[in-house]
Amino acid sequence: MEHGFIPVRAKLIDVAAFFDRVERHAVADDFRCAALREAAALLVDGRPERARRILEKLSDPTTEPEATSSGKAALGAWQRPARSGAKKK
Repeated sequence: MEHGFIPVRAKLIDVAAFFDRVERHAVADDFRCAALREAAALLVDGRPERARRILEKLSDPTTEPEATSSGKAALGAWQRPARSGAKKK
């Protein structure tokens, strides 16, 4: 416990500061921020294998390759494809 607490504490403060910044700049509704909020909930749910479950929450769950590349392969969080006919912001 003593050897890892301070670095983990710093990381948690970094995450909090990140959310403060994105909220201050009105971009907190970005899909990546939403994915991080969902993943953060897993930290305190009391269930085991948090690292695996967080990684899965942030990863693309699809198993079939895309017909054409979206060009957005490395965004850090999976974005559900927009529905056909859905309005874009």
